[in-house]
Amino acid sequence: MNWFSLFVMYLIIWWVVLFGILPIGIKGQAESNDIVKGSEPGAPIDSQIKKKFIITTIVATIIWAITCAVIASGWVSWDMFGALVKQNEY
Repeated sequence: MNWFSLFVMYLIIWWVVLFGILPIGIKGQAESNDIVKGSEPGAPIDSQIKKKFIITTIVATIIWAITCAVIASGWVSWDMFGALVKQNEY
């Protein structure tokens, strides 16, 4: 696998993990009865985005490393995916 494929795979994994982690621990303004005038009542009080970016980076790096190890070991290869697509063509 070349470096560009590794980078793209990491970015995809990172974004998927981010969207899974974003809603964790969010408390809306309406839930705490602290609505800022002119804002959406469902807007988060404290999104903790820096903490979530750090957690996302750690989790995505672990998943990416496992994925790279599986591909490097030969258990799964990119050619298998290509053969699977060709097999299912109509």
